[in-house]
Amino acid sequence: MGYSTISNDNDIKVCVIMVGLPARGKSFISQKIIRYLSWLSIKAKCFNVGNYRRDVSGNVPMDAEFFNFENTDNFKLRELAAQNAIKDIVNFFTKEDGSVAVFDATNSTRKRRKWLKDICEKNNIQPMFLESWSNDHELIINNAKDIGSTSPDYENFEPHVAEADFLERIRQYERFYEPLDPQKDKDMTFIKLVNIIEEVVINKIRTYLESRIVFYVMNIRPKPKYIWLSRHGESIYNVEKKIGGDSSLSERGFQYAKKLEQLVKESAGEVNLTVWTSTLKRTQQTANYLPYKKLQWKALDELDAGVCDGMTYEEIEKEYPEDFKARDNDKYEYRYRGGESYRDVVIRLEPVIMELERQENVLIITHQAVLRCIYAYFMNVPQEESPWMSIPLHTLIKLEPRAYGTKVTKIKANIPAVSTYKEKGTSQVGELSQSSTKLHQLLNDSPLEDKF
Repeated sequence: MGYSTISNDNDIKVCVIMVGLPARGKSFISQKIIRYLSWLSIKAKCFNVGNYRRDVSGNVPMDAEFFNFENTDNFKLRELAAQNAIKDIVNFFTKEDGSVAVFDATNSTRKRRKWLKDICEKNNIQPMFLESWSNDHELIINNAKDIGSTSPDYENFEPHVAEADFLERIRQYERFYEPLDPQKDKDMTFIKLVNIIEEVVINKIRTYLESRIVFYVMNIRPKPKYIWLSRHGESIYNVEKKIGGDSSLSERGFQYAKKLEQLVKESAGEVNLTVWTSTLKRTQQTANYLPYKKLQWKALDELDAGVCDGMTYEEIEKEYPEDFKARDNDKYEYRYRGGESYRDVVIRLEPVIMELERQENVLIITHQAVLRCIYAYFMNVPQEESPWMSIPLHTLIKLEPRAYGTKVTKIKANIPAVSTYKEKGTSQVGELSQSSTKLHQLLNDSPLEDKF
């Protein structure tokens, strides 16, 4: 599938250059930007210099001493890694028609930043610096613990040893760190985040695409949080194999609604959370027994099936054979007559995503197509694959966004329910064998921890 752009400027290429000491959430922010833009059909890619560093360093230990600026041999390796990364970024724009690249590194000195700026401008790329500055000790320690347990640099380290070494790495960088300065760097395009959003400094944002990135970044909260996802309980329409509608839960659906409180409490503990539902009664019935604050979102309503609302797939195939085939051929872009496409759902979900980024702990109870779009955002699932993911009924999914990815836990209620999954090329619903298709196993192949 091709990519589109939200920029009003012709052929704008933006390189977001991260700035900041370690443990300030740079990689977290970098990955979030890429996922957000890709989710909006903008061709974007992250270039993590740490990966390039590991490639060029071979068996050289990645402990804190490696980052001593006075160690000339290791400094040269780090410079080589940066050179390889920026070379690939230029190729991404010139040969792959990319729109946004993120150069994820500390870029802690003005000399390094000027070098990157000059290369970008020489290749008609707009450099946009993004600094995450923080003196929040609790945030830094929490990030150090997370990085110590997830970074490839500490793959064979004990957690406490990794954390101590990483804190020493920070001290090495602090000796030479030059933060962005509104006066000294007044000619540069940049956004500076101070203690997440305690203070935000924005300078020379020129294009619409840059402004969208700024708006998104200002909504990110790189603090520990959990997000739970669940479809509504089995509905009467599910049992009847009909799509859309506003039917009530089936008897088994009500059983799931009653058990959901137990599943959530076992997963969340004493964590306070908010429940978001659609405006359709099957999601509200599913949330009815939960002792949390609830909020309805019209944007969380199921994909509008238009003239096909209330029909079975067999009926759609018989009455609208050309539409049935067209949807199978491009399920993400296909729009039901008088209804919506998956792309339409993504567009209306953007305010939900923005608010979700701002919140701490949220349980979303919604519908199959909507959950596919939300899950694709957090897991960076390609658009052409997201409509084919299998997200079963009576299953609670827990997401834990982290610096180097999202941890996923799947919790099954062990209450039977029909399958509403439709395989490509057939009007029948129901899960096929695991070997029958790659796409509908995307969720099942994720790094999940099943709990029964």
